[in-house]
Amino acid sequence: MQKEPFTIEVPQDVLTDLQQRLSTARLAQDFANAGWEYGTNGAYLQELVEYWRDGYDWRQHEREMNAFANYKTTIDGIPIHFIHEPGKGPKPIPLILSHGWPWTFWDFHKVIRPLSDPAAFGGDPADAFDVVVPSLPGYGFSTPLTTSGINFWRTADLWVRLMQDVLGYDTFAAQGGDWGAIITAQLGHKHADKLIGTHVNLMVPLSVFVGSLPDESQYGPGEEGWYERNLNFFTAESGYSALQTTKPQTLAFALNDSPVGLCSWILEKRRTWSDCDGQVEKRFSKDDLLTTMMIYWVTQSFGTSARYYYEATHNPWQPSHDRSPVVESPMGVAVFQKEVILMPRKWAEQYYNLKRWTLMPSGGHFAAMEEPQLLIDDVRAFFRSLR
Repeated sequence: MQKEPFTIEVPQDVLTDLQQRLSTARLAQDFANAGWEYGTNGAYLQELVEYWRDGYDWRQHEREMNAFANYKTTIDGIPIHFIHEPGKGPKPIPLILSHGWPWTFWDFHKVIRPLSDPAAFGGDPADAFDVVVPSLPGYGFSTPLTTSGINFWRTADLWVRLMQDVLGYDTFAAQGGDWGAIITAQLGHKHADKLIGTHVNLMVPLSVFVGSLPDESQYGPGEEGWYERNLNFFTAESGYSALQTTKPQTLAFALNDSPVGLCSWILEKRRTWSDCDGQVEKRFSKDDLLTTMMIYWVTQSFGTSARYYYEATHNPWQPSHDRSPVVESPMGVAVFQKEVILMPRKWAEQYYNLKRWTLMPSGGHFAAMEEPQLLIDDVRAFFRSLR
């Protein structure tokens, strides 16, 4: 099983077609929506689309991506794109970073070099990692995906093959957020013997869409409001999930055809789920936002990324053992308190082999983009304790 160097080079006709679509876009009427109560605000969307059309430079960001060591491989017929940056230190730990939705591999770009070459960023070379950042199957450049049934627990198995069979690591570490946190936890559940340790910035049970979350009584001091935050997410913020777990292909046809539609769908989540106080550019520049949109657009991967939800519900997780804790690998948790779901420490101590618990002063769902230094420091500290 081989890895092949990969250069991101989008054909010019794809970019020309995008320009034409942006120039003739027809936005929906929007009113009484200044606070985004009804969803994406039309005035800001118009502003972002105009910048996309007239000011955004994809080729600049393409060059930035290609400055990293990109590769592609195929595992069990599944195309996998990944960055692999060897560590610069006496004994780098292999570390795979897994993203979520609506993320891309590029959400980790601020942390890759500080983790792989800490000395260049004022850190200790002894904290170096061999950093591996794959695009999830069916996301971005891990396309085209034409195999059904690929979900988080099957991705965890693919990551073992990637790390061991393709890259030659007998053991490795894992970190992730959103779906990436669930993939990471699954690695620590099923493949604990291969894991040096696991670190997440989102906590949810591996059963994901089945069962219930902890009740209010399980939340302790310092966790006030967390239970209510969970309730708000499921009542006010879960419509996207209801669609993507049931009829993702219906939405795929619309958003594969309309860049403005794709932008609206993803933009609202980047704003609502981040710690931005309603000002999305407090956390993400226009270029940050549009690079996310572009990776989905140029790879035509929205549809298969949305199917990831369908596959999680229709191919449900089955435990690999009945031991306790469920996740046996050493676990570190970084709690960004504007995360969409917040689980109590009491639950984490029962579900994980919990070794580190850090309450972060700021940050939301997209930790590696919102608060990269906080995440870097916590990952270094956790794995330093395991060396």
